Amino acid sequence: MKKFRVVLAILVFAQCFYVPIVSASEEQPTLGELKAQYQAKLDEKASYEAMSEEAKAEIEEKEAAIREVEEDMHASEAEMERIQASIDASNQEIEKLTEDAKNVLLYLQQMQGENAYVEYVSGASNMTDLITRIAAVEQISGSIQTTMDNLEKEIEHNEQLKVEEENKQKELEEQAQEYKRVIEARYNDIANYDKYALDIDTQIESLKTKLDSAIKNCELYASDKGDDAIVSVDCVKPPENNNSSGGSGNFVTNDSWLKPLTYGVITSEVGYRWGSYHNALDIGGNAEGTPVYAAAAGVVSGKVERYYCGGNMLYIDVVVNGQAYTTYYYHLLSFAVDIGDVVDQNTIIGYVGGGPSTSSAYGGYDTCTTGAHLHFGVATGFYNGYSVSRSNVITPPGFPNAYGWRFTSRYDMY
Repeated sequence: MKKFRVVLAILVFAQCFYVPIVSASEEQPTLGELKAQYQAKLDEKASYEAMSEEAKAEIEEKEAAIREVEEDMHASEAEMERIQASIDASNQEIEKLTEDAKNVLLYLQQMQGENAYVEYVSGASNMTDLITRIAAVEQISGSIQTTMDNLEKEIEHNEQLKVEEENKQKELEEQAQEYKRVIEARYNDIANYDKYALDIDTQIESLKTKLDSAIKNCELYASDKGDDAIVSVDCVKPPENNNSSGGSGNFVTNDSWLKPLTYGVITSEVGYRWGSYHNALDIGGNAEGTPVYAAAAGVVSGKVERYYCGGNMLYIDVVVNGQAYTTYYYHLLSFAVDIGDVVDQNTIIGYVGGGPSTSSAYGGYDTCTTGAHLHFGVATGFYNGYSVSRSNVITPPGFPNAYGWRFTSRYDMY
C-alpha cells in the first residue's frame, strides 16, 4: 500500500505538467477495443472505490483499537494510583515505626543510665522470670525491626510494580500513536483514491462520449465489421473532395491553415519540458474570453469538460490538402460547438481560458495553467477525439516551434 501511495503521488505530480491525452500506441482502436477501454475504466473506478471502503474499514478498526488502548491506559493509571497509595502508606508506617524504635532505644538508654533496666531485670523472682524480662525488651526492638524490614520489602515490590505499569503505559501510548499514524496514512489514501477516482470519472465520461459517437457513426455508415470496426476509419465518413469551400457529408476540406487566434505569441513549444512531453504550442497574449477559431474546417470529434489538467478541451478532425489531421484546443473558458458539428475556418469554437476563471493558481479547477493561453496542437491521422498518438504530433502548420514568435493576423504564416 505504501508503494502504491508513492507511485500515485509521482503520477499526480507528473500530471501537473503533462496533458494526459497522448497515447504511446500508434494503433487506432476498434469499436470492441473502445468498449473494452470503457469497461476497464469502470472496473478501475470500482477498484478504487473498493480500496477506499477498505481504508475506511481499517480506520474504524484502528479507532476501536485506540479506544481499547485508552481504556487500558485508564486502568493502568488507576493501578498506578493504588500502588503509589500503598507505597505512601508503607512509608508512613516506616516513619512511625522508626519513631517508635527511637523511643524504645531512648527508653532503654534512660533505663540503663538510671539503672532502671538493671532494676527491672534484677527484680525477677526467679531465673525464668529473668529470662522472660530480658527477652521482652529484646522482642520489642526486634519486632519493630522485623516490621520495618517487611514494609521495606513491600515498598520495593510496589516500586517494581510501579516501573512495570510505567512501561506498560509507555507501550500503550506507543501503540496508540502507531494506530493514529495508520489512520492518518489511510485518510491520505482515501484522499488520493477519491482524487484519482474523480480523474477516472472524467476519463469515463470522455470514453463514454467517444464510444457513443463511434457507435452512432458506425450505425450511421452501416459498418458491417461490428466490434472489429476501426473507429477512426470504418466509423467516420471519409472526405469526398479537397475543396476548401466545402464538401458533402461529414467533412469539409481545406487547402490551407489559418491561425486559431487573431493575435498571439508562443509561450511554450512542442516537445519535452520539465521532464514530460508537451504535445502542442502554448499561445499567450490574449485575455480570457478571446474568441478561438477553427484552424481548419472539419468535424468536432471530441469534447472534455473541466478536466483537472487541461480544463475544457476540444478535438476537431480536419482534412487539409488530402491529409487527415486531428486538431485540439485546451484550456478553453467555454465551448461554442458540440460533438458532430461541422465547422469552417470562420467558426468560433470556444473562448480562451486558463486564467483567473479556470486556473487553480487563482482558485479554479485547471491545475495545468497559471495564466490565460490556448494550448493548440495538431496530430496526423483521425483519432475520433482524445487518443492522440505522441508519435504523430507535429508542430502546427504555419508556426515555427520557437518560443517568443508572434503573429498579428490569422493569415500570418511562418
